[in-house]
Amino acid sequence: MLTEQNAREVIGTTAYDNDGDKIGKVGQLFLDDQTGRPEFVTVNTGLLGTKETFIPVADATFNGDRLVLPFDKAKVKGAPNVDAEGGHLDEAEEQRLYEYYSMSYGTDTDRSGVDLDRDGRDDTSGVGVGAVGGTGGDVRRGDVNEHGTEGYDTSGPTTDNAMTRSEEQLRVGKVQQESGRVRLRKFVTTEQETHTVPVRKEKAVLEREPVTDANIGDATSGPDLSDEEHEVVLNEERVSIDKTVTPVERVRVGTETVTEEQTVTEDVRKEHIEAEGDVDDRRGGV
Repeated sequence: MLTEQNAREVIGTTAYDNDGDKIGKVGQLFLDDQTGRPEFVTVNTGLLGTKETFIPVADATFNGDRLVLPFDKAKVKGAPNVDAEGGHLDEAEEQRLYEYYSMSYGTDTDRSGVDLDRDGRDDTSGVGVGAVGGTGGDVRRGDVNEHGTEGYDTSGPTTDNAMTRSEEQLRVGKVQQESGRVRLRKFVTTEQETHTVPVRKEKAVLEREPVTDANIGDATSGPDLSDEEHEVVLNEERVSIDKTVTPVERVRVGTETVTEEQTVTEDVRKEHIEAEGDVDDRRGGV
């Protein structure tokens, strides 16, 4: 919850909508003129943060450097432009904003800034809200800062005839984070292999030879006429298959570090000082 105690801390932090989307940087905080309670903040929106949008903070929450607003980003971007002349938001502009954000206006000690006095009459003297902070973190009511001087200069509580120009500087660092995981998984697949193997087999061959003087003895060794049988066994080779499991390789997962370049882009704000009138511009190494 945003309170008077942490009002100064909210200036310069980042505002987010109710979905967690970034809206922009908080520029100013406006307090109720009567109660001193936080009423509105301005957030730098639009192209390059050039538009300053008013947002009620009655239901906002603040934690560290995050201001979470109870509206979505589109609603905030469509808010009407109002004129906080002299760092003060008058009653009409205040009511216009509350109507846009569909919030009630005009009850006792409510967020509107209208205060009822003790006899129940509407006391609208001084009604409205005033600025308590601006972009850059200065704390002021209207255009007067906490040092009692107009404007703010980092050279001291009272300004002299010199101004200090400041600018934001971008500091880029690196953080280690997990980018992914690799897992080894072993599984079995089946595929066919074809091999050609030569095999031998025996076949019967019928050979005829005439009876000659050389084989007449074998041819006439038996009876003259008889019935006979002669059997020959034929052999052949057959393909046999046997499978064995053989380790072929080892696979492991390791890590190696590679370096690549990444480009980051961020907006930075710079103060500029220019002189008006008849003056020589003598730059001392700036």
